[in-house]
Amino acid sequence: MKYSIKLASVLVLLGSFMFTGCTSAQKSAGSEKGFVQIFDGKSLKGWEGDLTYWKVENGNLVGEITPTTLLKRNQFIIWKDGVTADFELKLEFNITAAGNSGVNYRSEELKDLQYAMKGYQADFDGAMRYTGQNYEERGRTTLAYRGQKTLIKPLATAGPLSEHIKSNAWTETTVTGSVGNSDSLKTKIKSEDWNTLHIIAKGNRLQHYVNDVLMSEVVDEDTVNGKSTGQLGVQVHVGPPMKVQFRNIMFKKL
Repeated sequence: MKYSIKLASVLVLLGSFMFTGCTSAQKSAGSEKGFVQIFDGKSLKGWEGDLTYWKVENGNLVGEITPTTLLKRNQFIIWKDGVTADFELKLEFNITAAGNSGVNYRSEELKDLQYAMKGYQADFDGAMRYTGQNYEERGRTTLAYRGQKTLIKPLATAGPLSEHIKSNAWTETTVTGSVGNSDSLKTKIKSEDWNTLHIIAKGNRLQHYVNDVLMSEVVDEDTVNGKSTGQLGVQVHVGPPMKVQFRNIMFKKL
């Protein structure tokens, strides 16, 4: 009986040790039903980008611009193992104070510019000026600022997109509601620390959450310029030296 008790105690301790030894990514994978990891924390398998700017470091996907590698245009590392249509994406990000980045989805990789993307972006930056908004890279520009619910109607007439852009925002946008004051929402974001980003794209409704707080929502009825499917990528932005880190990148088809 004594030996049985001792053996049971050892097994309990061993099980406890094995659990605490799991990485946060492994715990996340087990607890997020329907989600799959799309970054393994060890390599760039499944991802493609310019290795001047992208690497794996301490288990994180890292984008970095140095004084000797300043950008002339925005660069992405692109997930090549799937596409984004109706989906949810959850990840954690950490960006330096001078940094600017974002997660593109339902986007296209440009044929004439390597590792450049066009499409919806969950925007974020170290100064937290843009974090949470919906910005369309190389397209209609800002579709919803942080705190806004917006409706994008189809254009009445054809023509260059530039005719409908003012102050880096799409003029054919109707604000239909609010998810909170932009400055108040900003207090929910952590500076130079880890934050969570959650994107839900279902049909033409696009929602961006930071730290489980809804930051913006777009309903896009413009079937000509809007997209229902496309690629996923993460960005390093033109500007001063910066570093952005991603971890626990989890994807679920809806």
